[in-house]
Amino acid sequence: MSTADRRVREVFIELVDTLVEDFDIIDFLDRLAERCSELLGVSACGILVVDHRGALNLVAASTEEARLVELIQLQNSEGPCLDAIATGQPVHADLRAGDPRWPQFAAAAVAAGYFSVQALPMRLRDTVLGAVNLFGPATVPLDDATIALGQALADAATIGIVHQRAVARHEVVTEQLQTALNSRIQIEQAKGFLSHSLGIGVDEAFNALRSYARANNRRLTAVADEVVQDRIAIPVPPSPPSR
Repeated sequence: MSTADRRVREVFIELVDTLVEDFDIIDFLDRLAERCSELLGVSACGILVVDHRGALNLVAASTEEARLVELIQLQNSEGPCLDAIATGQPVHADLRAGDPRWPQFAAAAVAAGYFSVQALPMRLRDTVLGAVNLFGPATVPLDDATIALGQALADAATIGIVHQRAVARHEVVTEQLQTALNSRIQIEQAKGFLSHSLGIGVDEAFNALRSYARANNRRLTAVADEVVQDRIAIPVPPSPPSR
């Protein structure tokens, strides 16, 4: 195995390890941007991601110069990343003579010393989550093998983002479930409290609790919490009429 092949393997192992540790999406993408520059022989790398509102955000850049160029891309709504996201296809450009598609982006890139750019989409099936921008010091396009490796790294970025969003959804669902369980405990405690203090059955206590919450347009769990803390008095429900 060559030194280059060994380094590629080490980087992918590093990225996988990052995914299974205490996961930090920004740290993961910052590290990925640095590794893209290292492995692909480009001057810099920037990563842009579409958020849940559909807005494009700069989430990582391997150099400050690349960060500023990417911000110009976002501020002017023009650039290779936007095209790669819109089409789901790689985009390459020689920037030395400018580019009519993105005049302000091209001028900023050249001023920073970047004369070529390769944008790679971050795709999950038919959905494009963002794009990776590779900035080069020369106008010669990257060869096919380098682009293939770059796309593999872009796919790693996609996996990281999907992983982070799955974790976030899981945490939301878990929090919602725990809230529901806590609410149920509060209600059961309030039922027992009312049953004992009013001398009625548990079912009657629950009906009294629910009737009070509805009559006062309040959440059942909030009323249950106040009952347990003895901050409100629930009236004894009327006895059903005898037959």
